[in-house]
Amino acid sequence: MIDSFFMLMKKWRERLIMHSKFKSTLVIVPARGGSKRIPNKNVKLIFGQPMVYWPLMEISKLFSVNDVLVSTDSDLVKETVEAKGLHVPFKRPANLSDDFTGTTEVVVHALKWFEENVRKVDYVLTIYPTAVLLSEQDIIAAMNSLLQDHKTDKVMSATTFPFPIQRAIFENDKGYVEMFEPKNHTKRSQDLVEAMHDCGQFYLSKSESIRKGALFKNLKVKVQPIHRTKVVDIDTLEDFELAEEKLRLYKGKTIFENWKFTS
Repeated sequence: MIDSFFMLMKKWRERLIMHSKFKSTLVIVPARGGSKRIPNKNVKLIFGQPMVYWPLMEISKLFSVNDVLVSTDSDLVKETVEAKGLHVPFKRPANLSDDFTGTTEVVVHALKWFEENVRKVDYVLTIYPTAVLLSEQDIIAAMNSLLQDHKTDKVMSATTFPFPIQRAIFENDKGYVEMFEPKNHTKRSQDLVEAMHDCGQFYLSKSESIRKGALFKNLKVKVQPIHRTKVVDIDTLEDFELAEEKLRLYKGKTIFENWKFTS
């Protein structure tokens, strides 16, 4: 009985700590309107609702309307997300809305605006509109990982490659196949280091590292592993079809129209 009591107290304390950390977190969703291959991609319907709704729906389980900032240059995106209770307080500048601007610049701009106009935060959670299979449990796990090692600057979602990249090949200028690393030709797969790649779902960062403009290569970054079946890169119409199939698999026939952010 005593052991059970202390276990419950420990879990209760952990929840309180996690809650306080999330209250000091700004969620930034970079969702511009321009897309060359798929017009208005971020609000295109997928499995019954605009694409950006899927990750927003998941983070609404952890964050209130006051913790989420959508950075967009699009009136359509603004109107779409505000229908779920969010407020888009500014329009992203044109110089941060072209095809060459990276996520980092957008996040720096959004964080600066928020801290100058609302409040200071300790953490920044960047969520992509294409993260339709985002899981609240992965976000919680990422925060735990960040808190357990005070040296960590950032936790990124990543997944494994389906095949050892050490055996990758390319076509040379004579039209023949070459290996990038011929020394690995005879090595067994289990003897090679398992490689991972950014799966484009989220980054959880200490806000200080963003304010300083620290480069990725200079940061101490940990990985939040995501199963390959829950990862999809949405850039083409074929990707949309694949994402919809995965949503149907994971979400089933559940109705989602009534969800909304709370204050």
